[in-house]
Amino acid sequence: MNLNQVTLPALDMAASVAFYRGMGFRQIVDAPHYARFECPEGGATFSVHRVDEAPVNPGVVIYFESDRLDALVEELQREGFAFAQLPRDERWLWREARICDPTGNTICLYHAGENRRNPPWRVSS
Repeated sequence: MNLNQVTLPALDMAASVAFYRGMGFRQIVDAPHYARFECPEGGATFSVHRVDEAPVNPGVVIYFESDRLDALVEELQREGFAFAQLPRDERWLWREARICDPTGNTICLYHAGENRRNPPWRVSS
């Protein structure tokens, strides 16, 4: 199996589409209730689906990795994106920044490099 698709709730489709397009994702599906995007690198896609109410504290975080995290965050800030957390080094050896989309979904932009799949504490098979 391979994870390829995640769908996020969207209260305002136009605002959500503008948010993700503004972050650099390429829109590949456009419907009144649904939009799908391709990531700039790799083959993964994700979508937003119109809902009448946002989930209450869903606890879900969507992660997008970039080798140029700090530069990307600076570029997005210049475009008007407001981050809840600017890039910082975490104890699990990832560098992370956090932002919320128009519906309140938490998005983590991060860089982990080799530590994403092979951290020092990886379980051997």
